[in-house]
Amino acid sequence: MASDLPFKLNNPDIFRTKALVGGEWVESKSSKRFDVYDPGNGKVWATAPDCTPDDVDATVQAAHVAFQTFRKVNPRTRAQCLLKWDQLIRENRDDIAKIVTYETGKPIAESQGELDYALGFTWWFAGEAERVQGTVQVPAAPNRRVFTVKQPIGVAVALVPWNFPIAMILRKAGAALAAGCTMIVKPSPETPFSVLTLAYLAEKAGFAKGVFSVLPTSLDNTPALSEALCRHPLVKKVTFTGSTRVGKLIAKICSDGLKKCTLELGGNCPFLVFDDADLEQAATQLMGLKWRHAGQACITANRVYVQKGVYDKFTQILSEKTRQLKIGHGAKEGSTLGPVTTPRSLDKAEAQVEDATKHGGKIVLGGKKLHGQSGYEGYFFEPTIITGAKDGMLISREETFAPIMALFEFSTEDEVVALANDTSMGLASYFFTKNIDRTWRLLENLEAGMIGMNTGNASAAETPFGGIKESGYGKESGKDVAINEYMITKTGTLTLSDHY
Repeated sequence: MASDLPFKLNNPDIFRTKALVGGEWVESKSSKRFDVYDPGNGKVWATAPDCTPDDVDATVQAAHVAFQTFRKVNPRTRAQCLLKWDQLIRENRDDIAKIVTYETGKPIAESQGELDYALGFTWWFAGEAERVQGTVQVPAAPNRRVFTVKQPIGVAVALVPWNFPIAMILRKAGAALAAGCTMIVKPSPETPFSVLTLAYLAEKAGFAKGVFSVLPTSLDNTPALSEALCRHPLVKKVTFTGSTRVGKLIAKICSDGLKKCTLELGGNCPFLVFDDADLEQAATQLMGLKWRHAGQACITANRVYVQKGVYDKFTQILSEKTRQLKIGHGAKEGSTLGPVTTPRSLDKAEAQVEDATKHGGKIVLGGKKLHGQSGYEGYFFEPTIITGAKDGMLISREETFAPIMALFEFSTEDEVVALANDTSMGLASYFFTKNIDRTWRLLENLEAGMIGMNTGNASAAETPFGGIKESGYGKESGKDVAINEYMITKTGTLTLSDHY
């Protein structure tokens, strides 16, 4: 109940505590529920339905029935529903941001920022809905014409992480609903309620029953529920954001049914700072990129390479800026760095810091877990800067997902490009330089799906989002490419009489 929440909502109706199946708000068939914790204090603040594979068939069947009608809905009508959804989310922005903060731990200003960023997708895909186009072609064979038409693929399943629960959903659902697909979302166990608010508002926006469904589940039941959704014969498309390890499992499961997949997987993103860079600009961009959500973003800077001539100066600038961060509960006024979202992340952070110091790294700021200390009941870790980082440290090979920044020193462009590319991942890379020739070389030579050129976070609705190598395949957002992930292309060949 919204009245039992640790915060006040302007519109209590948006807080939903049941699953949405076929347009009905229901408990799981098991009748079991699971606890959701506030990372800022480690306490349970609400419970959600613990859905299992037993809930899958009814949900998919309802989505499939809804698809038979929704696929024929005029694109303009779909666009109008998306715009109405966009409007309702905007009207409830601050309430949804509060829910996101209590689920993820991120400061309220960041949660509001996530909403503002995410709403770019509903707006963008409303436009894309009416711009799906086929082709007409005169082929080599005489008296023939070849046509292509694009049609929605069918029921789509979205398996999403906890770090950006609103943005992940609107990016995926925006494309799916614009294309004419129905969608079933399995939110992360940490963030069911923010996703359920979107489902409630989608209903209010005019999407028919079964077009958008949500099945919350606990961590224990996540693998089984996810696999059951992926294997259901009426599911035609799966979109997943998460770790490379799990992404590979999903790809294998989906291969049995030859289902179309979009996989946005892990990142080990390099951030390059050259001697000729605007150091203030680079440091400001890095602050936003690295400390946002306590370092818990797939596109965050994981390895910071700084050229020898500016290494000490850049370290000093970063340290001064980082000291100004205010650690605290995300809902507390003035907090600029919240906790990590799960206690598992604390263990990983400690292990990376310990490994770095063992291999000669020097901690110039932070380095310790705050969790358990007076005033820090939540999953807090100090913002940490490590100098003298070397290839071979855990921090160079693993995605950190914590507020830890390691600075590596380099001498030449060729050297740093080789180091930056020396990873199985290829999600994003960033570089800062004022040399135009180098800029073009780096754009082509860095192995990543997205390149930030004197730019930190570059993600936006109008730009294709996705990686290469083991960071996955397929694109989300951007013109044409994202909506195509939810469509099939059908070819028609017509033979004419007495024509050329």
